[in-house]
Order: sequence, then C-alpha cells, then structure tokens
Amino acid sequence: MKKVYFAMIGVAAVLMACAQPQKTEEVSEEVVVEVVEDTVSTETNIFGEAITLEGAITVDELLAMMAESDSVNAKVIATATDVCAKKGCWMKVALPDSAEMRITFKDYGFFVPKDIAGKQVVFEGYAKLDITSVDDLRHFAEDAGKTPEEIAAITEDERAVVFEATGVMIN
Repeated sequence: MKKVYFAMIGVAAVLMACAQPQKTEEVSEEVVVEVVEDTVSTETNIFGEAITLEGAITVDELLAMMAESDSVNAKVIATATDVCAKKGCWMKVALPDSAEMRITFKDYGFFVPKDIAGKQVVFEGYAKLDITSVDDLRHFAEDAGKTPEEIAAITEDERAVVFEATGVMIN
C-alpha cells in the first residue's frame, strides 16, 4: 500500500511540474500606445517627418537669410505653384522676383499629392544656393509634362536657391 501511495505522490508531483505556466514577456499597455502614436499619424496633410506651423518664416525671410549664408536650415510657409505631375516627387513655390524655388524631398523618401498647386504649404529642411544641371532641368521639365520642344529649349545650367525638405504640411 505504501508503494501505491508513493507512486501516486510521484505522479502528482510530475503532473504539477508540467502544469506550471511558462514565463511570457509582458508588454505594458503604455509602451504599445507610445509605439502606435509614434508611427501612425492621424493627420493626412503631413508628409515626411512630423511638422507644425509654429516658427515658419516667409520666402522673403528665407531669401534674406540666404543673403548672409549660402545654406540654412529653415521652416518656410509659401504657396505651391507647381508639382511633379508623375509622382509628386518635387514641388515649386513662388519667389518675389517671379522666379520659383524647387523643393525636393530628403532621400526621395516621400511624395506630396499632385494636386496641391495653389495651396499653402509649410516645409522644413535645408535651403542652399546650388547649380542645377541641364540634364536635371530637362528631367524636371519632363516630370512637369512639358513638350519635347520646351525640354529641348533648356540649354543652360541654372543657379538658384533649392530646398531639400524633411517634412511638408499642406494647409
């Protein structure tokens, strides 16, 4: 009888050892919420890095800063005048002398809607005085839907202020 009793205790001990819960990683609800908030934007008018209107300067103020330096980091508010018709991979804004400034997007990492011409935009990033080659100018003209004759008429490099944006907000 003692043998049966000890056998039952042994079986019970083995069953209890197997039934112990496995350790699992616990993820706090707070961490999950933070990750979701960092990666999902409820704003559909922001492209690239998060951006706000706060601290934005005008194109005139940017050009005044560029008179003192050949490159600046800035957040600018302006009206979009043109956008890449193929993908939305660049846009232009008006300058005071009836010229335009081209804004490209850092590392070709995001695009803007193709229908934003005439809308107010805020863009943040890096402005610099640069030379755009004939080949690049022709490529941009092709993206804009220019005719073959208009593209062929581009024969000189262009020296202008260009802007590489890390984020864009469309108002």
